[in-house]
Amino acid sequence: MKLLIDTNVILDACLSRAPWNESAEKIILACAEEKAIGCITASSITDIYYILRKTLQSSEQAKQAILKILAIFDVLDVTGLDCEKAFELPIPDYEDALLAHCAKRHKVEWIVTRNPKDFEGSPVKIINPGEVLKRLK
Repeated sequence: MKLLIDTNVILDACLSRAPWNESAEKIILACAEEKAIGCITASSITDIYYILRKTLQSSEQAKQAILKILAIFDVLDVTGLDCEKAFELPIPDYEDALLAHCAKRHKVEWIVTRNPKDFEGSPVKIINPGEVLKRLK
């Protein structure tokens, strides 16, 4: 199962954001154990670093978290054409549209998010973290 993990799911785990952190941590562990192919976009990495550095008030802690993420997940490139094509999707939030377009181009099976309404109109199927965990059992 090839999964593109939404930024919010990664942040839930990194920042221990209850009540979502438990399922997010289990998904990351499943990807680390190669029970699923976990992916993240290159553009999400910068967003995650920025939010972690700001929230944790530590560049070093943010860096260490990113290095762990990079060790677990395949990083999907984001091209200029992806940036253009994202505008063609009926997804109002540009970052979500870009993620959905990259998922399509990289033949991802599911986008894992706890905000499925944000991805209505996605060319890739959407799944919430709890449902992913059921499928991985």
